[in-house]
Parts: sequence; structure tokens; C-alpha cells
Amino acid sequence: MTQRDFGPLAGIRVLDVGVNIAGPFGATLLGEFGAEVIKIELPGTGDTMRHMVPLYENKSLSWVVLARNKKSITLDIRKRKGQEILKRLVNVSDVLVESFRPGTMEKWGLGLDQLHEINPGLIMIRATGFGQSGPYKDRGGYDRVGAAMGGMTYLTGFPDSPPVRVGLNICDQITGLFNALGALLALYHRDRRSDGKGNKGQSVDISLYESIFRLLESVVADYDKLGLIRERVGNANEIVAPAENFETKDGKWVVFVVTSNKLFHRFLVTIGHAELIDDLRFKSNPQRVKNRDALHRLSADWFKNKTFSEINEIFLKEGLPFGPVYNIKDIFEDPHYRARHNIIQVDDPIIGPVKMQNVTPRLSLTPGRVVTSGPELGQHNTEIYGKLLGLTGEDLDAFKKEGII
Repeated sequence: MTQRDFGPLAGIRVLDVGVNIAGPFGATLLGEFGAEVIKIELPGTGDTMRHMVPLYENKSLSWVVLARNKKSITLDIRKRKGQEILKRLVNVSDVLVESFRPGTMEKWGLGLDQLHEINPGLIMIRATGFGQSGPYKDRGGYDRVGAAMGGMTYLTGFPDSPPVRVGLNICDQITGLFNALGALLALYHRDRRSDGKGNKGQSVDISLYESIFRLLESVVADYDKLGLIRERVGNANEIVAPAENFETKDGKWVVFVVTSNKLFHRFLVTIGHAELIDDLRFKSNPQRVKNRDALHRLSADWFKNKTFSEINEIFLKEGLPFGPVYNIKDIFEDPHYRARHNIIQVDDPIIGPVKMQNVTPRLSLTPGRVVTSGPELGQHNTEIYGKLLGLTGEDLDAFKKEGII
């Protein structure tokens, strides 16, 4: 078995000309399930994520993880000869991922129509801030902008505080998930639902704000039918109570949620307040939500007088749903994470062994794998240009002098 002979996408070749996260993360996910992903970067500087802090021995740890399983070649597709080389790569590839502003690829002669003349089966993933059409299409888009305009930021935080950013580049990552899904759907249509000739490629238009907007539960229908504008509620839940993060006696945090009367009654007995089972304020979820402040104060007092270890033992015995609020150190030490092999170790030629997240989801017959960390800039120039395209050493030297590769 060679490095790439695994997973359900073995034999699929992906060209990643995107930058940052929203486009490239989707290509990374495809690579984790066996696709050959060729990362195309500007000579000299490479992708912007190569320079993202924190650094370890002058190498970005973000790059090590984000670009895993990829091959790196250098190519300046802004130049005519670079565009010609990219077209040769397109001819032998299945998917191209790009994340430039709309019209940029067309300006370079690399739009969908031009590329389909070369390879009619090509799937073109186009990740942008606001999509390929509409009055905002030419605006620049970043994670925080997409999360804000998609409706997530407004809902994040406490009622008496300003909206706050989620603690990760969640909009970029979710856009990557959707562009990977789009690639798989388009590949399926091309190879299983077309005329069998594999020539029905298409474009996949995915934007930052739409990726977040799609996750807004029933917020759209709530406003349409009831005129409701969902507001920030902090850690509370709008339909069940108690639902909060509670601090323990030893300074840890526990998330606890009750979703039924049966569980709530069991909780009251557990914390020594069985007399409240018949309290009209707490008879059902609607009443508990209406009186959640009083209920949360009562609950918080109990949690604050117990250590996490004590709570863990009591709640496991009683079958009550709860969980610790983990930081990354807690995750490293958790036995369930270890048993499920959620953290793996990958050898990097520069910084040595480095731990990172394992592949998700788990496929029983064709599981994904992580075989390499993020590559060095241009590490695979000889392999791709020589073996795949048949360029000679003299060709490569000439292109280097011209700044093409």
C-alpha cells in the first residue's frame, strides 16, 4: 500500500489553489479520505497559513494540521506560463478548490468555462465571503464577517453584554465542511448519475455567510411566522431548564441539562429538594424556563458545594446527563479520548512528532488516515512536474528563473 492507496477517495486528484482556511480545509478533509491533494502555492511565500502563529521551530502549527496529507508545489498562476501549467494539471485532475474573489479566476483565463474546455468533468469549488452573485459578491470576507452577517455573532453572548465572537474560526471551518460536501455530491453526480462518461463537471458556489446562515435552526421560520427575533441568552436554553454551566467547589465547570420531567424529578431528589417536584414553578419545561433564574440559583448552590469528583460519582450513579467543560489539557488527560484514539501523533520532518486531531467521521470499511503533516513549500515539485506532467529538469530550472515555480 502506498501513501495514497487508502480510503473511499483513492484515485481522486484535487488541486487546492485556495488560501487561508475556508477553501483549503475542504480539500484537507478530502485528503484525509484518500484523495491526492496538490496544494498550489506562490513561489517564495507560499500560503498565508504557513506564517500563522503560534510557531514551533519557525514552523506554523496551524499549517502542520491544516495542510496535512497534502502535497505542495509552487506555481504563480497570475502569470501566463503558470496558467498554462495549471491547465495541464486540470487535465489530469477531478476537483479544483479556489477561494479568490469572484471574477479573479476568469481574469486569469481559468474560469469554469475555460477549464471545462480542457476537462469537462472537473468539479470547481468556489469558496468566497458572499458567493459568486449578488450585490455583495465583490466584498472581501473573513471568518468574523461571515459569522456576523450569517447571524451567529448576534446570538452569542449574554443578554446584557455586546455580541461576542465564538472562540474559534468556526465560520471558516464550517465553510470548509460544506465545500467538501459539495465536492462529494458533484463527484457522485458526475460518476454515478450522469451518462457514465464522467464529463459532467460543475461548480460549487459556497460562501462564508451562507454556511453560518444554514445552521440557524428555526430562526428564519420563527421570524417569518411569529415575528420573533431570537436574542442572546448566554448559557441558558430557550426551551429547557435547568441548562447552565455550573462551577464546582474545586473551581471546575460542569455543563448540566435536563430535558424531561422524569430527569428533573430525579435531579431534585439527588440534590435533596424532592419537595419541589410539585412546585408549580417547575412542573414542566415551560414553567421551568419561565422561572429558570430561581432554578439556576438553587442548582448553582448545590454544585458549588460539591467537588467535580463528587458530582461525577453521584451523577453517573443516578444516570443524570452532565459533562465537564474541558480545556485542551483536560482533553489530553481524558480516558475516553484515549480509548477512542481522538488524538494521534504524526511525524513532521522539521519539528518531529506532533499531536493533532484524528480523522472524523469513522468509516468501518474505508477509514480515513493522516499520513503526513503539512508539507514544506514546493516539496513535491519534482514529483508532480516531473512524474505527472513529464517536465524535464531543464524545464523546471527555466521556470524557476522566470519565477513561475
